[in-house]
Amino acid sequence: MLDVKMIERGLAKPGKTKGGLAAAMGVRPGAVSEILSETRLIKASELAPIIDYLELNAVPIMGRVGAGASIGPELEQMPPEGLGEVELPFPIAEETIAFEVVGDSMLPKYENGDIIVVYRDQRHPLTSFYGEEAAVRLKSGERHLKTIERGKTGQVVNLTSFNAKPISGVKLEWIGEICVTLPRGQIERLRARAAGARGGRPRIRTVSNLRRE
Repeated sequence: MLDVKMIERGLAKPGKTKGGLAAAMGVRPGAVSEILSETRLIKASELAPIIDYLELNAVPIMGRVGAGASIGPELEQMPPEGLGEVELPFPIAEETIAFEVVGDSMLPKYENGDIIVVYRDQRHPLTSFYGEEAAVRLKSGERHLKTIERGKTGQVVNLTSFNAKPISGVKLEWIGEICVTLPRGQIERLRARAAGARGGRPRIRTVSNLRRE
């Protein structure tokens, strides 16, 4: 849902201005200020230009998460800004990041090459995630996509998969709550659609096509 806070967030990005947004929307400059002051409603036809100009649907890809494969810090040297971005077909909260799924231990729900979008910061206590799938980072630095189960004590958990042996008695440093899952096939269609809309210059950049650049 697009709201004023999301527009303000977008305008705070480098190079984004009220005048530029007004031009993208095809309206007079004062219309943007009226929207921000909530004295003017956003028209349905203006949603796409606003989201596109302010890049409110772009999520940074911060690496890979293992579903059977073990993704440790020594395997990736991530730049601070991540490995590019994936552009969703709807606006998304700023506090989200994305990971590419590597491995097949979570089949059939998650396939190798899928993208999961998670909240950057852990928003809830560990106990609220028991029985749920999530991206997790162990104290050792390894990242996994697993189902979190209660451990023998309140300080440790067991991580289970659909098609692999459980990882038992581990401590978690971070839990990434999943808010969006994009299957690999959908990613390819979104990339192709974006390329066509922008004359062959797609802004959707996933880990897979970054490897080819």
